[in-house]
Amino acid sequence: MALLGPVTHAQVSCLIGFVSVFIAWIYSEYLVFIKKSISSKVRHSDIGLAEVESLTGKEDDRATLLDGEAIKSIPSGARIPHSFSSFIRFIMLKESFLIENRMLLRAASELGLLLAYFYICDRTDIFGTGTKSYNRDLFAFLLLLLITVSAITTFKIHQDKSPFSVKPLLFLNRHQTEEWKGWMQVIFLMYHYFNAREIYNVGRVCVAAYVWMTGFGNFSYYYARKDFSLSRFAQMMWRLNFLVFMCCIVLDNSYMLYYICPLHTFFSLVVYGIIGVLHKYNEIRAVIVVKFFVSFLVVVLVWEIPGVFDVLWEPFTFLLGYKDPNRKAENLPLMYEWHFRTALDRYIWILGMIYAYYYSSIEKWIEKLDDAKQKPRILIKTTIVVTSATAAYLWFEYIFKLDSITYNKYHPYTSWIPITAYICIRNVTQSSRSYTLTLFGWIGKISLDTYISQFHIWLRSNAPDAQPKKLLIIIPNYPLLNFMFTSIVFMTISYRLAELTNTFKMAFVPNRDNKRIMHNIITAAAIMGILYSLSFLFL
Repeated sequence: MALLGPVTHAQVSCLIGFVSVFIAWIYSEYLVFIKKSISSKVRHSDIGLAEVESLTGKEDDRATLLDGEAIKSIPSGARIPHSFSSFIRFIMLKESFLIENRMLLRAASELGLLLAYFYICDRTDIFGTGTKSYNRDLFAFLLLLLITVSAITTFKIHQDKSPFSVKPLLFLNRHQTEEWKGWMQVIFLMYHYFNAREIYNVGRVCVAAYVWMTGFGNFSYYYARKDFSLSRFAQMMWRLNFLVFMCCIVLDNSYMLYYICPLHTFFSLVVYGIIGVLHKYNEIRAVIVVKFFVSFLVVVLVWEIPGVFDVLWEPFTFLLGYKDPNRKAENLPLMYEWHFRTALDRYIWILGMIYAYYYSSIEKWIEKLDDAKQKPRILIKTTIVVTSATAAYLWFEYIFKLDSITYNKYHPYTSWIPITAYICIRNVTQSSRSYTLTLFGWIGKISLDTYISQFHIWLRSNAPDAQPKKLLIIIPNYPLLNFMFTSIVFMTISYRLAELTNTFKMAFVPNRDNKRIMHNIITAAAIMGILYSLSFLFL
């Protein structure tokens, strides 16, 4: 087996950590097995109560509390943070700790094995490498086949069940947005797999829609819930960045290779800041209007005036700088990719916030429209559909059909047109906004995980920071069978990674416990420092 990239200290650190966790997990499984065996023997024997107590007393002596209590060996009054105490008990292989955290150790071991599979697929020569090829007929066939199967097997009408009535869901409900993300992700993935350059502009609109959802979803949550706690913020950042952080370490990649992650992270941070600043006055309409105006003003200042972006973002080059090794001859600046990606969707997130702010007003208007008499209701809804379809058609004819370079110049100012038209047409009737294809909804829930995983276990880059311009070949000489097999593995692993990310989020980023979150951050930093130091012994 040959490695297709250099071995780094970060990778060795990760390997040391994984081996340690894996051994601890195997030991915990052994302890549970022994404990069950003893319990079974006790239940089926005639020994006395004193003998039973002697068998189980050791476990009782080792029992410790998990939520911040001191270890028994620590002097009374010398309380230490839960995260640090857990680390000490892990290092000492305390049996009670291993048994109590067996499922978490199992999850960590599974994550390590999945990331090892990432490395094997993309950084070794065990599997083959294929060339992407595009055939419009095959591309359309596979896409339409998936839509047809989804419509036949997963079509579902959702209803808002209340104690007094059952009514259709309102517009832009959660089921609908998940489905929206799902079918966009399918197009996005197939575009990458088949290198379907002729739908490049479709991909740009899909990314804009994702960024629109970032503005819409985050504004809706913070404006309605008024929850600006550290725990909520940390959970959001964890979901967006945990998996990509692990991939950057294991695959030795830059953060910007997975540009969707920093893009959503940045716009989520901006929305959090805009709504969080002076949030006590958010109920005053003038305050919100001023915040929207300032947002537009800042975007114009940073992205429209030459030179301002470079000055503002230069200190973050260490994090957001990126250069594709296959494009070294072009001599692009390190921040070129970040500037290009953020500039494309620099306004659409603000539109998402504006739509979210007026959501309740639109919701009330739709309820009145649905209860109106038949003739005016049909007339108004027909007008909405015709107007939206006309706007979408004009955009398609005069903007969308442009070549990719020219289209990108108009995209920041026009991407709102197809997005708004889709929302209007999709939600024009009670039934249309209530049904979804749940297969696409399921894909939408793991869209972030599929986006990251595709780089390494569906496609191949074969080198750190390189774009995935090749295909992963597990079944040589059978491209369609290989596509089917790798797709099944790819989607299964993506689903598991989404579940594991949520598992670790619940374990390490607890709700409304800011003190413990800070302890976990400090402990995590210390552990990473120790592992990194140990890597010098091996490399």
